[in-house]
Amino acid sequence: MTELELPIPKPIPMPKFDPAAFLANAGLGRKLVILKAKEAFFRQGGPADCVFYLQTGHAKLTVVSKTGKEATITLLAPGDFIGEESVAAIPGLRLATATATTECTALRITRGEMVRVMHEEHGFSDLFLKYLVARGMRTQADLVDQLFNSSEKRLARILLLMAEFGQPGEPEPLIPKITQETLAAMIGATRSRVSFFMNRFRKHGFIEYNGRIRVHKSLLNVILLDQPAGRSASSAALMDTAKAKVKARAKAKVKSSPKTAARRHTLRDPHTLTNR
Repeated sequence: MTELELPIPKPIPMPKFDPAAFLANAGLGRKLVILKAKEAFFRQGGPADCVFYLQTGHAKLTVVSKTGKEATITLLAPGDFIGEESVAAIPGLRLATATATTECTALRITRGEMVRVMHEEHGFSDLFLKYLVARGMRTQADLVDQLFNSSEKRLARILLLMAEFGQPGEPEPLIPKITQETLAAMIGATRSRVSFFMNRFRKHGFIEYNGRIRVHKSLLNVILLDQPAGRSASSAALMDTAKAKVKARAKAKVKSSPKTAARRHTLRDPHTLTNR
C-alpha cells in the first residue's frame, strides 16, 4: 500500500493595506457623506464619536464663546481630517463646529473603526501621525502670527495658505469662496479693515478680486520683506538710507557746533565746576 503525498497548499497572501484606498471608499465603519455649503459636519458640544476625512471641497472650524462671539480657528482643504479629537483615550464632546464652506464629499469613520485601523495598520497610523504633527506645527505658526504680526501681514498669510503656496505642486491661484467676515474672524480684525487691506492688495497687483480671489506670488513680499503693501523693496531701502543720512548729518552738526563744544569744555573744567 503506497501513500500518496499531497501537495501542501500555499497560504493565500493577504492583500496589502492601502491607506489611500481605505480613505477613498466606504466599508465597515466607514460611510461616504455629501454636504452642501453651510451644512455642519458636527457642532460644538456634540458627542465626539467619529472622524471625517475630507475628500473634496473646503470647510472651516469655528468656536463660539459663552457670550456668543464666534471665531474661525482654521480652514480645511481636501486631505484633512476633521474631528480627530474623537480618537482620544476618553471620548468627550466636540470643542468646535465644523462647517462646509463649499459642497463637500467626506468619509465618515466611526471612532471604533478609527482606533482599530490605527492599532492594526502601521501604514495608516504613520499617515495619521504625520498629519497630526503637521497640524500642530500649523497651529503653532498661527499662534506666532497672531502674537507678533500685523493684521495686514496675517491677512496676506491666510490668503497665501488658501492658495496653497509652499505646498507640493503648483499653487492654486483661485482660492475658495470666502467672505470678508470670515477672514476678519480668522485674523482678529474687523471687516472694514479686511476690506481696506484687500483693496490695497488689489491696487498694487498682489491679488485680483472679482467674485473669487486670485492670489499672485507677489503677495509674498508683504510677509518676506516685512513691509506694508504699497511700499516696494527699493523704495523701502531708499527711505531707510535717506533717514540714516539725515540722522548722521544732524549728529555731525551737533558735534561741530561752537556753542556745543564750548559748553562741553565748561562742563569738563574742574575750576568752572568749583566756581559754580
